[in-house]
Amino acid sequence: MKAFVFPGQGAQFVGMGKDLYENNPEAKEMFEKANEILGFRITDLMFEGTDEDLRQTKVTQPAIFLHSVILAKTMGEEFDPAMVAGHSLGEFSALVAAGALSFEDGVRLVSARAQAMQKACEINPSTMAAVLALPDEKVEEICAGVDGTVVCANYNCPGQIVISGEVEAIDAACAKLLEAGAKRALKLKVGGGFHSPCMEPARAELAKAIEATEFHTPSVPVYQNVDAKPHTDPAEIKANLVAQLTAPVRWTQSVRNMVEDGADCFVEVGPGKVLQGLVGKIAKGVAVDGRQ
Repeated sequence: MKAFVFPGQGAQFVGMGKDLYENNPEAKEMFEKANEILGFRITDLMFEGTDEDLRQTKVTQPAIFLHSVILAKTMGEEFDPAMVAGHSLGEFSALVAAGALSFEDGVRLVSARAQAMQKACEINPSTMAAVLALPDEKVEEICAGVDGTVVCANYNCPGQIVISGEVEAIDAACAKLLEAGAKRALKLKVGGGFHSPCMEPARAELAKAIEATEFHTPSVPVYQNVDAKPHTDPAEIKANLVAQLTAPVRWTQSVRNMVEDGADCFVEVGPGKVLQGLVGKIAKGVAVDGRQ
């Protein structure tokens, strides 16, 4: 059984999606539709912008979403998942690819999410850090003992967790994690502390946009970040999407649950190969593939 998975923020690169745009009329039409909805030519930034342009949350998120979703659409019959999942932002790509959300509504929601998150970052300066080679429980315990807001935000694979929170609390946690034997506790170049309580203002704003959007029953189960479980009920999917902004991405648990439910091949659709690497570490022996 195939599981199709979609990447999140960090997978972007200059030139992403350009081949699709130039060589596939359907893809070009979808990109132009997105330019119209967004009110600016995101394709110019994707194809010829700078790394700096692409690092802005309000650009990064729609860019990765568009690349992933349009790629899935142009795969035709090759896109034949038994289940889907997405890492953070990638959950929106997964939902559109599985028919739970229209392309147009997906563009609008991803844009609303990105702008709300950017605003939340400006209200409360925050950041994230990657922690390598410590057990999950140890990282959780150290974060809980630090003053201020710092939590586990991404359970990426065994031995790789991303923590998120207020800048000072992250600095303090990194020092303690290194003392405890982490191979690395490195601050990331991100706009802010995603998947932590620092995103509460964004969660409230996104909730309104999601509530006003029509969701459908997806064609296959969507394993959502918040609980790592399969969902097909539109009301549950909406609630989980809202909760996702301040809750951790349970990627390790999602992949394990998909394997338990029969997935023996994971296909990453979108820019980069990050998820293929993570899946390989979580579920040794399953086939991994990618479409870029």
